[in-house]
Amino acid sequence: MLTNTLRFLRIFYTLIRYRLDVFIPFQLSPWYIRYTLGLICSIGRERAMKNRAKNIRLALESLGPIFVKFGQILSTRRDLLDEELANELAQLQDNVPPFSGKIAQDIIEKSLKAPVSEIFSEFSTEPLASASIAQVHTAKLYSGEDVIIKVIRPKIDKTINKDIQLLYSLARLVNTLSEDGKRLRPLEVVRDYEYTVLDELDLSKEAANTCLLLRNFKDSELLYVPKIYWDYTRTSVMVMERISGIPVADIDKLNAANVDMKCLAERGVEIFFTQVFSHSFFHADMHPGNIFVDPSNPNKPKYIAIDCAIMGSLDDEDKNYLARNLLAFFQQDYRLVAELHVESGWVPKETPVHAFESAIRSVCEPMFDKPLKDISFGQVLIGLFQTARRFNMEVQPQLILLEKTLLNIEGLGRQLYPDLDLWVTAKPFLERWMQEQIGPKRVLEEVRKQAPQWVGQLPKIPNLVFNALSQVSQQEERLQAQTESIKELSNELKRSRKNQSFRLLGLISIGTAWFIMEPSRLNYLKSADVLSVGLLLLGLYLLVLKP
Repeated sequence: MLTNTLRFLRIFYTLIRYRLDVFIPFQLSPWYIRYTLGLICSIGRERAMKNRAKNIRLALESLGPIFVKFGQILSTRRDLLDEELANELAQLQDNVPPFSGKIAQDIIEKSLKAPVSEIFSEFSTEPLASASIAQVHTAKLYSGEDVIIKVIRPKIDKTINKDIQLLYSLARLVNTLSEDGKRLRPLEVVRDYEYTVLDELDLSKEAANTCLLLRNFKDSELLYVPKIYWDYTRTSVMVMERISGIPVADIDKLNAANVDMKCLAERGVEIFFTQVFSHSFFHADMHPGNIFVDPSNPNKPKYIAIDCAIMGSLDDEDKNYLARNLLAFFQQDYRLVAELHVESGWVPKETPVHAFESAIRSVCEPMFDKPLKDISFGQVLIGLFQTARRFNMEVQPQLILLEKTLLNIEGLGRQLYPDLDLWVTAKPFLERWMQEQIGPKRVLEEVRKQAPQWVGQLPKIPNLVFNALSQVSQQEERLQAQTESIKELSNELKRSRKNQSFRLLGLISIGTAWFIMEPSRLNYLKSADVLSVGLLLLGLYLLVLKP
């Protein structure tokens, strides 16, 4: 409890130090707050308002690695942030001081249940790199392979859980006090962060992601994925092949190696669309620190990808709608874009399509005044999603990851080759993919995919046919029995109605006989006894003897 209180006081001090009080709407607060704390905070408020984006970044850096990581993830939510704040948060660097190599060695030995000297012929206690969640050490296996060992920071899970709870508290506070803050959906952002950062704490998940990406690009000339050594991989430790290459952001080294930058940029775009539409599994954390280039063939350079902790995927329906949305936008068919959003369920079914279409046109049409190569593919998606939010579009987490990755890829591609025309690469890919979804190749692929299941069902077909025929026969028998029962019931109803008529007539006869037999009326009816007896017998016959 004391630790949480001290941590909260540290956060509160940081918020005041970096003048984040500018987000508090004192004009809406009670008078005693407005004329006390509000007056104090008004000093220098105008300058603080101008620098608030930078101050947010400095505050997150001051609070430590977990908040830095939060700021990095927040910077990808350009559908929620204004451009100035998103760009400022994108500058956050994850240069975190390393923890002791001896502690890392203890974690490795505890996880692998063996001394380091028994597993590795060489092991460096000096970290190669250090980040907010883990740090990396180099080693060599006795079989001769050079490897790197990724180790989760000690007790980082407890720190993360505490800080996440504090972030939720701050998010609720912002959501309550500030309309501007509420627009940023702080609770939703913290939930996204919690999901992402907790996944990064399990290195076995990252190892599994890496293996799947490796299988998807096996023997590929586009992308190389390092090998995972599963025998030495646990939740807190991962051992993988050590790669060598040029960091993709080191333009000078790439130029010195005579790498074809146009080819490199186009291959990056091709890798992205292949992952998204062909594999339905894409690397969602492709910032420059996670990408290297193999320059051994400079005319056809190959990418090397590491750090597969954050991966995204789209189902067939999402891929189909996304591809059709982008192609419709390219053709400036905004009516189709609006209809696709409604059809996919991304916006409510009752959304007025004509109003939605008009809103999309007002946002997207100005983009086409620019040369096609200057249109940002990522900004197109952001524009579409921001417009859809005005029509109550629900948050689509898989699309947010996609948008973030696309922005990274597009920015990287234009950094490598400023004249990159993303549409030239993307449009043919999307058109080809759409044709494959409805062509004979797709049908054959589905047949091939379902064939093993069909073959497994073949031996059961005779029994299934026999059972089906037996059921049909039994259904016919039951139907015939039901038909006969209905007929019998109908006849019974007819007989019942007929008997009711006879009984009614019998009652009338008995009643008339009683009327005639009244002593007071005998003087007026001479043949009363004979008539009354006859009517009485007729009534009894109709009531009792008549079937």
